[in-house]
Amino acid sequence: MPPVRRRSRLLAPLTVAVLAPLATLLATVPLTHAAEEPPSATGASARGPAGLRAEITWTEHGIPHIEARNVTSLGYGSGYAATEMTACTLFDTLVTGRGQRSRWFGAEGRYNDQVTLDATNLQVDTLVTDLRDRKVVETLLADEVRGPGRESRQLVKGYVAGVNDWVRKNDVRDEACRGAGYLRPDVTATDLWYGVYLANLLASTGVFVPQIADAAPPSPGDPGLPTLPVKASQVDRDALLTALGRDPEAPFGSNATAAGSAATSTGRGMLLGNPHFPWRGRYHFTQQHLTIPGRYDVAGASLVGSPAVNIGFNDHVAWSHTVSTAYRFTPYEYVTLGPTTYLTDAGPAEIEHREVEIEVLGDDGRVSTVTEDLYRTAEGYVVDSPDTLMPWGPASVWALRDANAEHLRTIDTFFDMGKATGVRDLLRRQDAGGGMPWVNTTAADRDGRVLYADHSVVPNVPDALAQQCMTPVGRLLEQVAGLPGLDGTRASSSCAWGSDDDAQRPGIFGPENLPSVVRRDWVMNANDSYWLPNDEVRLEGYAAIIGCERCERTMRTRVVAAYVADRLAKGRKETPRSFRGHQYENRVMVGEVMRADGALDAVCEQTGETEACAALAAWDGRSDKGSRGVHLVEEFVTRLPTVPLDLVETVWRTPFDPEEPLTTPRDLNTDNPQVVEAMQAAIDAVRDQGLAFDARWGSLQVAGDRGARPYGLGGGTGDALGNANALASRDVRDHADRYRPITYGSSHIQAISYRGRRGVDARTILTYGQSEDPRSRFSRDQTRLFSQEKWVRFAWTDAQIRKDRIRRQVVTR
Repeated sequence: MPPVRRRSRLLAPLTVAVLAPLATLLATVPLTHAAEEPPSATGASARGPAGLRAEITWTEHGIPHIEARNVTSLGYGSGYAATEMTACTLFDTLVTGRGQRSRWFGAEGRYNDQVTLDATNLQVDTLVTDLRDRKVVETLLADEVRGPGRESRQLVKGYVAGVNDWVRKNDVRDEACRGAGYLRPDVTATDLWYGVYLANLLASTGVFVPQIADAAPPSPGDPGLPTLPVKASQVDRDALLTALGRDPEAPFGSNATAAGSAATSTGRGMLLGNPHFPWRGRYHFTQQHLTIPGRYDVAGASLVGSPAVNIGFNDHVAWSHTVSTAYRFTPYEYVTLGPTTYLTDAGPAEIEHREVEIEVLGDDGRVSTVTEDLYRTAEGYVVDSPDTLMPWGPASVWALRDANAEHLRTIDTFFDMGKATGVRDLLRRQDAGGGMPWVNTTAADRDGRVLYADHSVVPNVPDALAQQCMTPVGRLLEQVAGLPGLDGTRASSSCAWGSDDDAQRPGIFGPENLPSVVRRDWVMNANDSYWLPNDEVRLEGYAAIIGCERCERTMRTRVVAAYVADRLAKGRKETPRSFRGHQYENRVMVGEVMRADGALDAVCEQTGETEACAALAAWDGRSDKGSRGVHLVEEFVTRLPTVPLDLVETVWRTPFDPEEPLTTPRDLNTDNPQVVEAMQAAIDAVRDQGLAFDARWGSLQVAGDRGARPYGLGGGTGDALGNANALASRDVRDHADRYRPITYGSSHIQAISYRGRRGVDARTILTYGQSEDPRSRFSRDQTRLFSQEKWVRFAWTDAQIRKDRIRRQVVTR
């Protein structure tokens, strides 16, 4: 039994969970009350409920511990703390969910969420305004099956009240949005629900925003006649995957490993989770701890604007998430009988032409209104997307049906997971919620069980249905990218999505048709498909739309699997110290594989570059701050040939073998001239940048955003090189003169070990810090710790919270 924990001062219980982005405050001193603004164009007054009370105890590193007597008050405290720590991004998210980016930032400005969406403000507003005109969220809120439950509604109601009260009582000091006209206390629950809804669409409709907003029927001046491939070998796979939001060169993902009683010294569960997500913007994390005394107690991290703990732990179970390989949508191709007439099994139908009015800020500071067009079929929005083989041409048109556009169950799912008593109960609650949008779950519990599951929202398209319904181009999509393109002519009959009796709602797979495993040794995932949760287990027989089976693993998957497998192979079990230590091992799996039999050095020697080869030979095989020569390996691997293997000699002598998935491919092909050319190109690139071949990695790879000083960091490129501590440089604003300024990757890292009578050993690190404001001492303190390869001992018990307390505040309405 876990130790008894007395949670505190507030009042009674209820049941609850969750909340949103949080973080630090301390540095923010309440200023004068802002004058109350009239309600915005989004509608009703946002004064919200009265009688709310929450206690916020801030501990070291700006972590808020929020305690309340009911769900609504818990949401109130969470929203209040979240606004204090992330006001600029939170309100930017709300502006996006209102369809007002053009109104405040101009139509031509770009919105890049750093994950999948990259579009102009006008394109984003076009889609979002139509969603609001169609009252999509309001309709789901009224749906007893697809809409949220009572507690999640209460949580959101309290959350927006906390947001509004903070804005009424304080001024935003962060220069990123200080004085902005949209910082007003008029946020409604509907506004927040639209923000949650848009996050659900991240891996589906959100990928196609420009292609939806700019879709237009063929015309004499633009007949829509792109040249399409007729066989899979003619398709540029990497380009297609990139257009589908799955860029092989810039993947979004995570690692998670769980060790059970058979693999741990404690005989209990341990979890190491590290999501790889942006260091700024809508999809960065903040930490928080939410409590209703006697009834609900959960801690972890939440994405900005998400009123739920997304990744976290309680006294019984800890969990993390990794991005799943499953598709959340299917494209439907319809035969057209004219520019806007398409064929259905009920006869010809007209594509719905919709017009939306959008307010746009002009160069002169004046706001005007423009009208934009969108098109829909019965299944969803029309796309004009030649890059994904889906153009709007004279013979056919494509539209998307999106499973994550058909529910508003995400908050319920995460909220209820916080009540779980073990990994089986966690999965049961996840399935009952039916709203896990686009991620796998890896978990460990106090009893020593571990879980891997991809029980996310997936269209119910079994292989048999896909085979009988794919169009010729849709079959190409499936062969190259795993995405079946279905016959829209039969979309409402024989090619409609199926239903499972055990699913939370029609149209998605139920638990029996989704992969999962519970064990007592260990499981992991690093964004490859569900097929290989550890070195012994194979999950097979599931629909191809969920992911591939018997397919090659990335180097990152191989290194994450090696951490536990290698230790067990030596006859040693994982201790809490050794398990969390894997985070900072910084092994580079591609180097370990390529160095076998001296192959990597042999390739370098063929270039005749003695100085560079000496540095490479002296490399320690890791990506620690003090490692030398890492940049040579980074440059080399990214230049290796990636064209189809029938057009080039293979990089590896031993190809992938599904019977040896964690040790193949291997044996670097030293006889391949293109491999040698890649090495020479890498050496030339390092020399051209004026870098020493033996430069310390920590002098080249630095924290690169949010005004932080350039702390040197260990880790590096994930999938291609096999760094579990995956870091990337994208859309750089600060330290652009550095070789590799980091803006993406390892984010909210947690190492949770259950210790019997000693309770929960919780270590965390938020790599970019809690506060968005660069002037706050909590905006970079954890970045410094991350650079030093240290951890934060997360305050979980009352005694720990009292010890680490910085200040306590009671917020009331």
